[in-house]
Amino acid sequence: MDVDMEGPKNNIISMLTDPEGRNLGTTFDLPQAAGPKELHALVNAVLKNEETLPYAFYIEDRELLEPLGSHLLKHKVSVEQVLRIVCQPQAVFRIRPVTRCSATISGHTEAILAVAFSPDSKQLASGSGDTSVRFWDINTQTPLQTEVVHKNWVLCLAWSPDGKYLVTGSKDGEIILWDPSSCKPVGPALKGHKKWITALVWEPAHLETPCRRFASSSKDGDVRIWDAVLRKSVIILTGHTLAVTCVKWGGDGLIYSSSQDCTIKVWETTQGKLVRELKGHGHWVNTLALSTEYVLRTGPFDHTEKAFKSAEEIKQAALKRYNAAKRDSTERLVSGSDDFTMILWEPAVSKQVKARMTGHQQLVNHVYFSPDGRWVASGSFDKSVKLWDGFTGKFIATFRGHVGPVYQISWSADSRLLLSGSKDSTMKIWEIRTLKLKEDLPGHADEVFTVDWSPDGRKVASGGKDRQLKLWMS
Repeated sequence: MDVDMEGPKNNIISMLTDPEGRNLGTTFDLPQAAGPKELHALVNAVLKNEETLPYAFYIEDRELLEPLGSHLLKHKVSVEQVLRIVCQPQAVFRIRPVTRCSATISGHTEAILAVAFSPDSKQLASGSGDTSVRFWDINTQTPLQTEVVHKNWVLCLAWSPDGKYLVTGSKDGEIILWDPSSCKPVGPALKGHKKWITALVWEPAHLETPCRRFASSSKDGDVRIWDAVLRKSVIILTGHTLAVTCVKWGGDGLIYSSSQDCTIKVWETTQGKLVRELKGHGHWVNTLALSTEYVLRTGPFDHTEKAFKSAEEIKQAALKRYNAAKRDSTERLVSGSDDFTMILWEPAVSKQVKARMTGHQQLVNHVYFSPDGRWVASGSFDKSVKLWDGFTGKFIATFRGHVGPVYQISWSADSRLLLSGSKDSTMKIWEIRTLKLKEDLPGHADEVFTVDWSPDGRKVASGGKDRQLKLWMS
């Protein structure tokens, strides 16, 4: 493929790199008139892509939206050395921002504490302080089933990546496994934890399908690995000296747990041995996020809504998506803490801090990598949402607009939009390209505790203190 790069003289010697700084080809002598369109053709030619893929281009963290000459002049970029242009692959599909509330569904009699869409986006589950778990039909926007099996607040829930199970955890330490096809519990509660459940996560589908193992973290200081088929705890990970706040199951088979003891522990999952301990925070570690988390959660399912006939098909599709998300790099981890900071780690490689991310004025409540792994978003009690580079930890922007603490954030599947829910009773959608507010979503009568953007990008669910589950559409 020929790319015509003729133009005005005094060309710019440039180097194209991937987001991790690896060079793509040799240096290029680019005319000042070359813009995103010409670079797009060039990078596809250099990488010999069979089909033309979309890219965004960044120079010193600013997206290139005009000819090179104009961009360099406007932002006073020096061209005395080789100009580095970062080529960021973009999703081939586009998600439209949600703009309106399509349904307000009453039913819960206490605050809604957790909502989550199934990996195929067809079902939605919610857990509440009224001790009930509800399943909702997305198409008719009505409750499918309400089950009160828990004896205390339902604090967290997680769908298995193949969509075959839902698991819920409550304040009394009990865990219940559900069959989403019948919306009924599978047997009695799983008992073992002595205090409330703080997080639940499933083993990724590319490691085992049908999915059967999941991990739970608890205020009792333990992490437990459970087998859904055997219906029992098979490994107990002990070592934290205070409450465990979050647990993640990585794509390479490691489990990461964060705790109020200020540490993050990395475990292997065959015998439950401690692999390494990550130290760096000066206060409680509240939240963890993995760079591959989005594809681990959604397994084989993507925007194409493809159906799968066998467990092997599911496993292979999930593996393909995981490898594409990892893109030859190691899995990255971000932790957020009560010490107002976040830390970027590469825990499979080292226990050293890769980058310390500072700027929040109060505790960091939630962190989340974008589905493409390029960005990290953080929500804080300082009422702001911040955006960071997912590879270097470098600060990019602050989104201001909320007038209360930000409780939870969620990304659109194409990584172009970010959703935040706040104590101020509103949700907001931020556009990553412009770094500006895209939509303001008022409607809740009280604090918004939990938000989730469906993997197919079509709907957002939210719940909170006003006991109303709301569905939002574009």
